[in-house]
Amino acid sequence: MSQSVLDTAQEARPGDRRSLRGHPWLTLLTVAVGVMMVALDGTVVAIANPVIQTDLGASPADIQWVTSGYLLALAVFLITAGKIGDRFGHKSTFLVGAAGFAATSAAIGFAGSIQQVILFRVLQGLFGALLQPAALGLLRGAFPAEKLNMAIGIWGGVIGASTAAGPIVGGLLVEHVSWESVFFINVPVGLIAVALGLWILKDVRAENAAKSFDIPGIVLLSGAMFMLVWGIIKAPTWGWGDPATLVFLGGAVLAMVVFAFWQTRAKEPLIPLSLFRSVPLSAGTLLMVLMAFAFFGGVFFVTFYLQNVHGMSPVDAGVHLLPMTAMMIVGAPIAGAAIGKIGPRIPIVAGMLFTTAAMLGMSTLETDSGTGVMSLWFVLMGLGLSPVMVGATEVIVGNAPLELSGVAGGLQQAAMQVGGSLGTAVLGAVMASKVADVLPGNLARTQLPIDPAQGEGLKQAAQLGIAPPMPPGTPQPAVDAMANAIHSSFVSGMSLAFTVAAVVALAAAGLGLFTKRGANDAGPAVHI
Repeated sequence: MSQSVLDTAQEARPGDRRSLRGHPWLTLLTVAVGVMMVALDGTVVAIANPVIQTDLGASPADIQWVTSGYLLALAVFLITAGKIGDRFGHKSTFLVGAAGFAATSAAIGFAGSIQQVILFRVLQGLFGALLQPAALGLLRGAFPAEKLNMAIGIWGGVIGASTAAGPIVGGLLVEHVSWESVFFINVPVGLIAVALGLWILKDVRAENAAKSFDIPGIVLLSGAMFMLVWGIIKAPTWGWGDPATLVFLGGAVLAMVVFAFWQTRAKEPLIPLSLFRSVPLSAGTLLMVLMAFAFFGGVFFVTFYLQNVHGMSPVDAGVHLLPMTAMMIVGAPIAGAAIGKIGPRIPIVAGMLFTTAAMLGMSTLETDSGTGVMSLWFVLMGLGLSPVMVGATEVIVGNAPLELSGVAGGLQQAAMQVGGSLGTAVLGAVMASKVADVLPGNLARTQLPIDPAQGEGLKQAAQLGIAPPMPPGTPQPAVDAMANAIHSSFVSGMSLAFTVAAVVALAAAGLGLFTKRGANDAGPAVHI
């Protein structure tokens, strides 16, 4: 932590009664309100996706970009956002992030097409990336060292509670108001965060902050990630061997190679490659990517499974997801205590093995699976992910040099967002390929007359588990047969996607063996 940050902390002790500006606990309240929007948005939108798809007539690839675009913007911009806070002050960065997040949320609510929703979701992700590192920097500046761990713990609890509340809040809003209200709710929250920020926050910025930004590095990393995710999403339509697919995937690899080379030459590199000389840090970063790949990629399909296959309302779907998010909240402090006593390696490996078992369990779900068996796998997944999120963060930050602890914190969060965007894209492609393979046979068994012109529409409907409307007067057995063919195809695709996610989770468990407690006490440089 720089001397200027320490000086700011000394100036903002609770004993200073002359002003509330910089008061530690009010600073905690302010940044928690702001970052709560980002945490809430992750699970609220998952519940709204099926309704957005229906209302705007979005394709499966389009609706994936509602999630992937947001995660991708977060992932690419987080480390740059941390440097922006160091350069221009964390208070200003936080206020811009909160105001921008609220404004883009309103824009999504007023959007009239899926393309506009995706565009504003990307912008929303950029502003969300400004919020997270700035919030942590403000907490570091406001709290004395002996109380900072407690503050980070409370802040993380607020974010965890927001994540858990997302499915319920989203379900209620979608069912009783509209999908647009899921985004409009961020507007008053953002205004409160800005008002509190102007009143309470004391500016914090790093001493000797970089005066320039690695613009070429930002462009190269952004371009590489866009080409990779876009190529994977379009591959089922174009074909994996199609020249367009190969151009995008090859371009992504080339851009990453050039990015890595440039980082060794840049005066102020976006990601100092010296960080990766630490084997535990490198393993922890890749572990974070794989964990998020399996989690975000797998859970993307669950809301469609609950609402479209099981016919649940958005509220019911939110209630069914609550065991998973609730177990993540319960498991986090337990995991933190265990890691404090025995180190991160055993809890991380055990957590990923639990997650692997949960993913394999999810792959066995059928069109008529009951609530009990679904809840079992959701609970196991939540308990498994908790020690991984806590432990991998400690591994990444603790094994970084002290002067790069802030960059390591941004790297931890960026790894999770990159993994989530890739998981949604890759497993979406796996799902699409499997559905395309099994759907013709399932439709043939219905013995219903199928117009060949309907083929592509039925395939896209099956990728989302949506049984198409039948002409008026169609006998009920025929309606049921068509619905069963579509739902069975969707479940087949979901099963394969969860199987792939389980393999990825098992690989992450293996990486956990290379982790160890950090040698550097970098403090809680953690984006929770």
